[in-house]
Amino acid sequence: MKVLILGASRGIGLEFVRQYRAAGDIVIATARDAEGLTRIEQLGAKPLKLDVTDAASVSGLGWQLDGEKVDLAIYVAGVMSHGGAKEPPPRDEFDQVMRTNVWGAMQAIPLVAPLVEAAHGCFAFVSSQMGHIAGADNSYGWVYRASKAALNMAAVAAQPDYPHATFVVLSPGWVQTDMGGEKAPLPVEASVEWLRRTIDELPAKHRHVPFLDYDGTAFKGW
Repeated sequence: MKVLILGASRGIGLEFVRQYRAAGDIVIATARDAEGLTRIEQLGAKPLKLDVTDAASVSGLGWQLDGEKVDLAIYVAGVMSHGGAKEPPPRDEFDQVMRTNVWGAMQAIPLVAPLVEAAHGCFAFVSSQMGHIAGADNSYGWVYRASKAALNMAAVAAQPDYPHATFVVLSPGWVQTDMGGEKAPLPVEASVEWLRRTIDELPAKHRHVPFLDYDGTAFKGW
């Protein structure tokens, strides 16, 4: 199987690389800095430099992947915000979060989805339970929450244009990464193991874009 990981410099993305390589899959993975690219290469994957917030960089990814068929693509790139709704979000924070979490995905979809569709494969988007509108009970991570809800819509709205590809939106849980922190209950290895299992079970279980927790449990509503 050929796997493309978008945003694999560390954390969940890098763990996806490690586990899929350990399973014997061909892995192409992106990072925006030299350190991330080195970590990817050390795991035996093909590293590609990509900054999802830069249109020229994303366009360059298109020609680097020209002619590929991708069985599984996973958009992992994401950044966090912490402020709530009692203060307006700083413009630079808003722009960084939205450009990475939403605009980057919307730049990547038209380039990557045809490669996934050619393989009748799956395009997975790592979202968050914090983007679950029906479950919102506080404003912590206000911009981040809004960005993940927007990512969900971007994936759902795009899927009909690629009918031979399976799209899925996934929450990894609260994970022990730089973003999730040490108090998170879920080790990154376990989160990715669950996510891989959930992705593997998709073709037989879903026809429309689902929003699933890491263990395959469907969220009620969006």
